[in-house]
Amino acid sequence: MTAVDLGLPTVLGAAPVRAEGVGGKPSAAVEGVPTSGPLVDRFGRVHRDLRISLTDRCSLRCTYCMPADGVPWLAKDTLLTTDELVRLAAVAVGLGITEVRLTGGEPLLRPDVVDVVARITALRCADGTPPEVSLTTNALRLPVLAAPLAEAGLTRVNVSLDTLRADRFHALTRRDRLDDTLAGIAAADAAGFRPLKLNAVAMRGVNDDELVDLVRFAADRGYEMRFIEQMPLDAGHTWDRRTMVTGPEILEHLAEAFTLTELPGRGSAPAERWLVDGGPATVGVIASVTRSFCGACDRTRLTADGQIRNCLFAREESDLRTAMREGATDEELADRWRIATLGKLPGHGIDDPSFLQPTRPMSAIGG
Repeated sequence: MTAVDLGLPTVLGAAPVRAEGVGGKPSAAVEGVPTSGPLVDRFGRVHRDLRISLTDRCSLRCTYCMPADGVPWLAKDTLLTTDELVRLAAVAVGLGITEVRLTGGEPLLRPDVVDVVARITALRCADGTPPEVSLTTNALRLPVLAAPLAEAGLTRVNVSLDTLRADRFHALTRRDRLDDTLAGIAAADAAGFRPLKLNAVAMRGVNDDELVDLVRFAADRGYEMRFIEQMPLDAGHTWDRRTMVTGPEILEHLAEAFTLTELPGRGSAPAERWLVDGGPATVGVIASVTRSFCGACDRTRLTADGQIRNCLFAREESDLRTAMREGATDEELADRWRIATLGKLPGHGIDDPSFLQPTRPMSAIGG
């Protein structure tokens, strides 16, 4: 995959630019590296969306994410403290970030998640407004936390819901918690989160017979159902491109039950959206593998242990935690972030024969 394939303007040389390793200091003398302004990569993509992983821990064990016994958790002393996390969020806002999505693992497992939301929404973007803060969750703790999160300034919630069948939910997540998930969705609705989006990973022979039922469930309640192509981010590295349910297949299946009208203006959003039977209900498809949106990607990622990642599928990271703990100033951290962004590739390259799955599983990267 090349810049030409994606229609991306090359703004710097083709050679990747990377931040120096642990203990190293970024040099303002690196040719082509901007020392001010927003996060812009070599292909002209301006980054406005920050995904922050609050924890790598999760209360479910979804088969497409981790094995039944879980994965080794990050060491506690490597995790960002709340002060460190908020400081890096402030640096990011200073670099032009206007949207912050909190992810995990399961972000609601972080004991101070409400305080994290309140402190990030207290930041101010260049126009004086707070960044928009949203959250992706399995909803298990929303009955308790939905109202406090809304009061703290959280604007939107995405909930993972792969099935409406209790037996299938148990098999998929290895936990008998469907009723708790549905209660969490209802709590998010009652707290006023809009739009309320439900995400399902479409899996062949697992839940692909429920696509229509999931859309009806969401549409009847005023939610938006979104289907996601299964991606190579499982801890067991069992993903197989040949067995994946593709975006076109999802749409073909839904078109048997609904009239779908494509909505224009996707922009940098990951989901392509369609009106269902003329609206107002909509359905989204995130076809990260077969209909890549890399050319418009405006996301940068911060892991729970303070690493910058340019892509879900990146195999390289840039360490901000160590630099911060060794006394780096906000300006130096911003420079590191800019340098890391210059190393962003034009696309994830999943269809390239040389593609290698990231060493970290999804739970440790952040969704």
